Amino acid sequence: MAEIRYDIKRGTDIYRQIYISRLQRWIFTGKIKLGDVLVWRSGLSGWRKPEELDELAPFFKKWEKYQLRRVKKKRIKSQIPHHGRQIKKILIIDDEKDLCLLLSEVLSSKKYNVAIANTKKEAVRCIKREPPDLVFLDLKLPDGDGIKLLPKIKKIRPETIVNIISAYGSEESREEAKKKGAYAFIDKPFTERQILRSIERVS
Repeated sequence: MAEIRYDIKRGTDIYRQIYISRLQRWIFTGKIKLGDVLVWRSGLSGWRKPEELDELAPFFKKWEKYQLRRVKKKRIKSQIPHHGRQIKKILIIDDEKDLCLLLSEVLSSKKYNVAIANTKKEAVRCIKREPPDLVFLDLKLPDGDGIKLLPKIKKIRPETIVNIISAYGSEESREEAKKKGAYAFIDKPFTERQILRSIERVS
């Protein structure tokens, strides 16, 4: 069955040969609104509002339901608490001093307050003295396994986020880090962008 053809009038402009499929699309995109445009179809006398035509009225009902769903979703979304953290203080725990300095320069250039610890002992001292918002923790440290430091960090300051940085990213180490509270696992060698993105995900 051929589509019904309409003429549409908006102010002084008249658009000829508009079919019902295009009318439906215009209704759903808001180009045609209730009472906004007059339509005329062969067999009807005079210009009429689109919602007055029986074949177009269901489209407006669907459009109204769609708008109500959008409003409801926005309302629900606005009620969901934001769990992002404002990251200011960052602690890098790694025995590779050159890497620490390089990473520190990158983060400092982005206005983060950065501290460095090359051993577990130094790290614990730093965390107790000035608790960080985010820690980049290496798994291999001179005075012990970095993974064992993770629970201590969480005990001293539970809200501190810990991202593991390691060249030994086995499935076992990843799973263990996750169980002990690590937020992310970043493989060495990493890029500046990877580090910054890991911070963006948190904040």
